[in-house]
Amino acid sequence: MTIDDDLQAALDQFFERTDVALAEYDQGYTDADATLRVLRDHVEDLREAAPE
Repeated sequence: MTIDDDLQAALDQFFERTDVALAEYDQGYTDADATLRVLRDHVEDLREAAPE
C-alpha cells in the first residue's frame, strides 16, 4: 500500500501542527482543554483529507 501525495501532505501537516500544539502545552502557553480542542481540530482535518 502506498500513500498518495495529498494524503502524505495531510499527514505531514497533522504531525507538524500536533507537535506545535503539544510543545505549546509543555511550555505552559495553553491549558489541557485548549490543547485538546486544537488536537481534535487537527484530527478532523486529517479525517477529511483521508480517502474513504
